[in-house]
Amino acid sequence: QVQLVESGGGLVQAGDSLRLSCAASGRTLSMYVMAWFRQAPGKEREFVARINKRDDNTYYASSVKGRFTISRDNPKNTLSLQMNSLKLEDTAVYYCAADVIGGFARSEFDFWGQGTQVTVSS
Repeated sequence: QVQLVESGGGLVQAGDSLRLSCAASGRTLSMYVMAWFRQAPGKEREFVARINKRDDNTYYASSVKGRFTISRDNPKNTLSLQMNSLKLEDTAVYYCAADVIGGFARSEFDFWGQGTQVTVSS
């Protein structure tokens, strides 16, 4: 099994940038479809971005497309999420997730990190 640990969260102002990282251990990330999800207080956990394991194709939620970039560094076994032009509504706990097959729904990912808090203030 793969273990995932997120880092890089924090308190930023609207319009700022932040880069989240997800370090994997136990298995190589190249075996997995990787994704970022987020959960705001009182809301369901929602899909943010995904990167395929073979062709590295990327997919984004419409709310973050053009502002966020997901990437993976297989030799370093890390996943990243570059977040630019942050908005108040981006405030949430951000989770990285892994699955051999993956998808776009929470239920389609078997392995999760503990999450990292991102707070965007005005």
